[in-house]
Amino acid sequence: MFLYSIIQFDWWRLAIAFVPVFFALIVICRWTSICLNTWIAIIRMILQLSIVGFVLTWLFNQDSPVIFIGALSVMLFAAAWIGLRTVPTKRKALYSYALISMLIGGTIALLVATQLVLQIHPWYNPRYLIPLGGMVFSNALNAVSLSAERFFSELEGGKNLKVARGIALATGLIPITNALLAVGIVSVPGVMTGQILAGQSPFVAVKYQILIMLMVFTSASLSTIGFLALVSRRKNLFGDLLHKESM
Repeated sequence: MFLYSIIQFDWWRLAIAFVPVFFALIVICRWTSICLNTWIAIIRMILQLSIVGFVLTWLFNQDSPVIFIGALSVMLFAAAWIGLRTVPTKRKALYSYALISMLIGGTIALLVATQLVLQIHPWYNPRYLIPLGGMVFSNALNAVSLSAERFFSELEGGKNLKVARGIALATGLIPITNALLAVGIVSVPGVMTGQILAGQSPFVAVKYQILIMLMVFTSASLSTIGFLALVSRRKNLFGDLLHKESM
């Protein structure tokens, strides 16, 4: 049995990973119009992850469920807002629907995983709740984002409500479906990789990864279904918005 400790590396070695990134950015800036957005995304990623390192260090030393529920709430509110960036003219009008659908879908997925399967103790253990919550809401974000854009695109293209909703649901689930198909063959996911690098048995890592894949599928699918169901009931909402856009 081989046991390994995770390899540590200096910050200056991390900088080496930016070399191919800069080459890619040069081409992106020459070929596309998303140069600034790409730069902003990379810079935000670095800043956000640096900040979250300090935040998680502080959180892991706390012992109050209120603090952890607050942290998850911030993640949820941010995910609902970011998820609607694909429909900027409808963002404010649709925000409550995205928020409610992600809250329901994400909470169901997170409760089943942490309370019924893992049975973490205490129930608000941040070392499980925060990382798993991030996975839940990020996958819900992607699914709702894709489905929202496709739903309104199909309506504007002349599709009827049911057809547009079905196409939007299928589109929203493309990333998680691809992940389910590729896992173990094309990719070894991050959680599984981390556990293996830390010396865990591959079979333990497999169990965790299956749980996580089921959890994120639940979150993505239920959030998307809920969002499309809520929006579909408000025909006056998207009807008015489509009318405004056509004027």
